Amino acid sequence: MAPQLILHHGKITTLDPSQPEVTAVAISDGKVSALGSDPEILPLADSQTKVIDLNQRRVIPGLNDSHLHVIRAGLYYNLELRWDGVPTVAQALEQLRVQAENTPPPQWVRIIGGWNEFQFAEGRMPTLDEINQAAPDTPVLVLHLYDSAMLNKAALRALGFDKTTPNPPGGLIARDRQGNPTGLLIAEPSALILYSTIANAPKLSYEDQLNSTRQYMRELNRFGVTSASDAGGGGQNYPDDYAVVRKLDDDGHLTLRIAYSLFAQKPGEELNDYRRWLGMTRPGAGSDLLKVNGAGENLVWSAADFENFLQPRPDLRPTMEHELEAVVRTLAESNWPWRIHATYDESIGRFLDIFERVHRDTPIDQLRWFIDHAETVSDQNLERIAAMGGGIAIQHRMAYQGEYYIRRYGTESVKRKPPLRKMLQMGLPVGAGTDGTRVASYHPWTCLWWMVTSKTVGGTVMHDESDRLSREEALRLYTAGSAWFSHDDDKKGTLSVGHYGDLAVLSDDYFSVEENAIRGLESVLTVVGGKVVYGNEEFRSLAPALPAVSPDWSPVARFGGYDNSQPAPPQHQHQPIMAADGRVWSSGCGCGI
Repeated sequence: MAPQLILHHGKITTLDPSQPEVTAVAISDGKVSALGSDPEILPLADSQTKVIDLNQRRVIPGLNDSHLHVIRAGLYYNLELRWDGVPTVAQALEQLRVQAENTPPPQWVRIIGGWNEFQFAEGRMPTLDEINQAAPDTPVLVLHLYDSAMLNKAALRALGFDKTTPNPPGGLIARDRQGNPTGLLIAEPSALILYSTIANAPKLSYEDQLNSTRQYMRELNRFGVTSASDAGGGGQNYPDDYAVVRKLDDDGHLTLRIAYSLFAQKPGEELNDYRRWLGMTRPGAGSDLLKVNGAGENLVWSAADFENFLQPRPDLRPTMEHELEAVVRTLAESNWPWRIHATYDESIGRFLDIFERVHRDTPIDQLRWFIDHAETVSDQNLERIAAMGGGIAIQHRMAYQGEYYIRRYGTESVKRKPPLRKMLQMGLPVGAGTDGTRVASYHPWTCLWWMVTSKTVGGTVMHDESDRLSREEALRLYTAGSAWFSHDDDKKGTLSVGHYGDLAVLSDDYFSVEENAIRGLESVLTVVGGKVVYGNEEFRSLAPALPAVSPDWSPVARFGGYDNSQPAPPQHQHQPIMAADGRVWSSGCGCGI
């Protein structure tokens, strides 16, 4: 039978050592059926085969984000004004002003993470005064990673915040000398105050959530992402909040392969959650495009060590061991894999004590459990992870928090955070991702660039050259590496015969462009299972139709998603002035920029 799709006249990186680079690929029934030269592959076509000339463009296996909150993000994407990649405070504030004027009551303007002050040419945060001037009447919430949020006066009124409003547990409402809230909410260090405030803003209708999720998947396809392991999230209840993504799968509208983990929602009820879910579903349940992966990243709330380097390391409560062990034993006995959020080595050590106790009774070395993040993990704990068959999903969170980490722990300490080179030398399973959309941007090319250069989005170099990855090593982590974490390494991550026909045709050659230009790469043709899901430039006509953004006042309709216009970090002579809270509210050169 002739293939359904042939791509030829390209520079195709397969990451398959038996055929590392070819010029043509054939895809049949959604899977790679042949690889080779143009003279070898083109004769396989018949009159029904779609044949696409790649015009010598670089092709890579589809990118696979090992840690993305894609289901939750899809439900809200059309509501959010993204400052991801925006190059100046002035542009960000102008977008806010325009969006505030076009957002109808009772909706808010929501800027929900994915940026920091170091990406801006001005090298500073927007101030509360500037936010209030840009949006005097429409409620605005600006989330800064997972350490703080800014509310304008209209949002304070909508929430009913005044001098009598108490601080919530683990959070601080900043106040003026009269005790009135200023609009700054600070996580100290729990992000609960940020979660709960976001939850007060209006949601989209079901129909708009369907549209929003499709728009967000198209945005990911724009950058060559074809798969993601979804890490759940606060307020993402199973099964109710999965209805939208299941509907899209049923209707054939998913353009991304999603393997999702179930995230415990209510403190004190985590074990009951998992016992209930174990009776409802199982790992692997679903389709080729949407399936259950396991448990996490939150297994119990007492184990959450939030990645807020503006605050001291949180010391997990003594109740954590009892609560976490009960959940992990239940999962292990039921043959469920898990993932667990862990920023600090001290937390990881305590988790591994529990895993080792469970492992002695119920072996876990075949489950493919893994640690998420692991920025400060020690060599000793890496060895313990390896001994029990675990893996590590790393993300580019340090590209957004490197300066904060350096301020607290110093330039020497930041050099191996996380220790990617050591992980690879040990042969640990490692998958790359972003942790988008709140604590960092969902932009995959920033992650690939960070692994290669060790730069923050502000241009600070963190690692010695020997600890940086080659371009091929970084790409392998974002493709074949991530496939291990969803039990898919036998079917995706490389362009090999029998693997899924998931690939991205790039706007420029990843292997030869200047280093900073890596961040500027996009896909001009994205294929999932042999079907074109995104096209641009000479392949624009191949792109499938997508409904108009709804509601029509959505920031996505006006500004789109990630701003990819200036990929290089800002270069200027401004001296950031870190305030007592660790954030940069002003720069010290006096030039007014």
